[in-house]
Amino acid sequence: MFSKYKKTDAKAAKAPAEVIDNVTAFEEKKPAASMRKALKPAAAAPVDKELKRKQRMSDIKLELHRALLDNLNLAALEKATEADLRQEINEISAEILAEKAIVLNREDRMTLNAELYDEVTGLGPLETLLKDETVNDILVNGPQQIFVERDGKLELTDVTFKDERHLLRIIDKIVSAVGRRVDESNPYVDARLQDGSRFNAMVPPVAVDGSLVSIRKFKKDKLGIDDLVNFGAFTEEMAAYLQAAVATRLNIIVSGGTGSGKTTTLNALSSFIDNAERILTIEDTAELQLQQTHVGRMESRPPNVEGKGEVSPRDCLKNALRMRPDRIIVGETRGEEVIDMLQAMNTGHDGSMTTIHANSARDGVSRLENMIAMAGIEMPLKAVRSQVSSAVNLIVQASRLQDGSRRMTSITEITGMEGDVISMQEIFRYQRVGLTPENKIIGHFTATGVRSHYAERFRMWGYDLPASIYEPIAAE
Repeated sequence: MFSKYKKTDAKAAKAPAEVIDNVTAFEEKKPAASMRKALKPAAAAPVDKELKRKQRMSDIKLELHRALLDNLNLAALEKATEADLRQEINEISAEILAEKAIVLNREDRMTLNAELYDEVTGLGPLETLLKDETVNDILVNGPQQIFVERDGKLELTDVTFKDERHLLRIIDKIVSAVGRRVDESNPYVDARLQDGSRFNAMVPPVAVDGSLVSIRKFKKDKLGIDDLVNFGAFTEEMAAYLQAAVATRLNIIVSGGTGSGKTTTLNALSSFIDNAERILTIEDTAELQLQQTHVGRMESRPPNVEGKGEVSPRDCLKNALRMRPDRIIVGETRGEEVIDMLQAMNTGHDGSMTTIHANSARDGVSRLENMIAMAGIEMPLKAVRSQVSSAVNLIVQASRLQDGSRRMTSITEITGMEGDVISMQEIFRYQRVGLTPENKIIGHFTATGVRSHYAERFRMWGYDLPASIYEPIAAE
């Protein structure tokens, strides 16, 4: 059988004939339920055989993958449809299995062909996890240990790589697609997958027990304000307040820890921006999904292997100020770009937004002060705080709680300076009450009873919020 996708001048590598009678023969009957407790200490044998079975299947897949690379015309694959390519892989796989005298049952053959397709066109074992809509993060600790995050909780999967070489091949496939490289001389890399997911990898010798990979999956369906309210991230009253804050062009910082939902919150808040405004976004990895018509997206770039060609967030921000933006949205402020961000907020770009890593609103202000200091700016502390207090109007604190749920735990206004101290007032908070036996957090959202410092501004812009939204709610 000669196909347009198969090389005509190469044959599959010969290997010693090996017969695997139905792979399911490795499986043994499980003991009766009444005996399981008594037999538990001796239950290692079936597990060992199952591991051997998986290892054997992995060996077969590796052999077939190498043979496929020898047989497939990779140049022609770029024009092949998915159906044609799957059929071609199935046919070549059947030929090679027959040539090597390997017998598999139908189910194992289908699984093997699907994995081979992922190896040839996708990211191997990671492909299944990337397609799983319930998975938010994929965390690889070496070839034999892959964790995923579902509903805010980490869990170990049964997905594995064949060995470290297999894992390194997939890493190299990802980074080479975006013009990067990773090796001993450059042992870590940041990249973006084709679907927009954030990818980070660190390889030996820096990664001691095998390569470390983390993938933050890109959500195709953007969560809106209504979705977050339905999920219990915050209340209708808080949403009404935030709508007024965004629409009246308050400068907002979304603060929180890693994985707390900062970018999701920023996306949701951006939905309140008027469609007539020109928005420029600046990110390390493009994740924001703004729905407005007039959006200019920028992405920073790390230096190349020669140490040249870097485009920092600060470079993007400086250039953005010359592009007549109405608002500037920085995906994350983490360094010296904070100076330009605060300057933009202070000089006619009201309504700008960004995120920072901090555990509370007060910590967020301290982080801003520290970033200004790290930028090498020689300024008295009072001048720094005055700059921050005049630039930032609102800090929204997002948190991932111990049960995996994400909540907007605080909305705090910055009202100015009192002496050398930045004055702040909390408008809404999440009040924790207790914990259920299933370790689910019991709590409720409540206003603090403090009327917004910007209430008159809201009214002048046509957002006359009722006084009732500032009334505290007693615990049930």
